[in-house]
Amino acid sequence: MSSIRQEKVGQLLKRELAIIFQRESNTLFGGKFITVTQCRISPDLGLAKVYLSFMATKDKDAALRDVEEVNWKVRKMLGTKVGKQLRRIPELKFYVDDSLDYYEEIDRLLK
Repeated sequence: MSSIRQEKVGQLLKRELAIIFQRESNTLFGGKFITVTQCRISPDLGLAKVYLSFMATKDKDAALRDVEEVNWKVRKMLGTKVGKQLRRIPELKFYVDDSLDYYEEIDRLLK
């Protein structure tokens, strides 16, 4: 059960990370189309679990590794954006969001 504060911080991080992934796509991620689908914050606001969706990418694990390599750059950019609103910038842990694949598989099975 997350608190209202966790949800607000999660939404703030999700919005700012989406902007970072959109603007820095060519320079940091090799032009990959990456969408932030969810951001969950730990109760102490020290860890953010960020779920990413990769569009038109065959090897999602390799794309996730590419994002993990520049994790510190993304966190630094995030700090410049939300540094005035948050006391400390949470550590970022990225995960692949495979919910779209799951929905497509269910839809295929139902047809």
